[in-house]
Amino acid sequence: MGVKVLQPGMLATIQDLGRFGLQKFGVIVGGAMDSNSLRIANLLVGNSEGEGALEVTLFGTSLLFESDELIAITGGNLQPTIDEKEVPMWQPLFIRKGSVLKFKAAISGSRAYVSFSGGIQVPEVMGSKSTYVRAGIGGFQGRKLQKNDVFECNTRTESGEDLFNQLQKKTSYLSWSVHYTPFVTFKKTQTIRIIRGSEYERFDEECLKKFFSTPYTISTHSDRMGYRLEGEDVQLKEPFELLSEGVTFGTIQVPSNGQPIILMADRQTTGGYPKIGQVISVDLPSLAQMQANCEVFFKEVTLEEAQWALIHQEKEMNNLAFGLSIKRLHQL
Repeated sequence: MGVKVLQPGMLATIQDLGRFGLQKFGVIVGGAMDSNSLRIANLLVGNSEGEGALEVTLFGTSLLFESDELIAITGGNLQPTIDEKEVPMWQPLFIRKGSVLKFKAAISGSRAYVSFSGGIQVPEVMGSKSTYVRAGIGGFQGRKLQKNDVFECNTRTESGEDLFNQLQKKTSYLSWSVHYTPFVTFKKTQTIRIIRGSEYERFDEECLKKFFSTPYTISTHSDRMGYRLEGEDVQLKEPFELLSEGVTFGTIQVPSNGQPIILMADRQTTGGYPKIGQVISVDLPSLAQMQANCEVFFKEVTLEEAQWALIHQEKEMNNLAFGLSIKRLHQL
């Protein structure tokens, strides 16, 4: 009994918030590309925010439920259906045994998240359930999901069991869903805020003006490791040698060809290219939801502005968690 993969789609992996504290040993953080959608999905089914969930990319994934389950679907709209009927997102869902969940194709965003009340039953590797495909660790046997894989769910928490029992009695979906716009947006052209990178002053001034005034297109040669951008060249004032340094989610490196690369969830632990900027934490989920050929504009902000934006967003997340707990207490 559990959930069976009928079709894996383009890419479906188990992810949580990442594998922290191990970069000094060369182990990447990884985790969900859109951490806010994953956190909300878990809150909706009574899990802790960082529980492992399914990250579904772009199209084609379908799952057969071999037992009754409580789930939530958040993130990009990949046109999810249950037994060929449209299913709402951003709310808890009771799924009956024998039902089939399918994702058709992305009409907004690029990644959907499916949380399962109690969490997915896979072992933690170095403190995380996140799948790192290149190293073959975490998730389901260290790889992306394949046809006929079956995974189990853990025992639901007390709040998850309460939600399960409430929804089991209902004959229709809920009339409400989470207002997600404070946490992630799905526009095809977005302005992404950055702070200056450690080598910012070494770049040519005219190139910097173009960097902030013209759009960059996300290349088709982009993945969970990094987004390659196509647009105006960004060149240094003069060549210089740079030792490899630590990098993080959202670091913008510029290789010798002048075309920036934004490091994403599966980034390496160190990098030797000059760093022109760093995407602020608040904008990473929205950036992660952008597809190839979408356009990005960059806007510089101060470190203080980035910090206040994060504080505000975390307050919104706390308010959401509190609001969902109140809903459960007063019956959905």
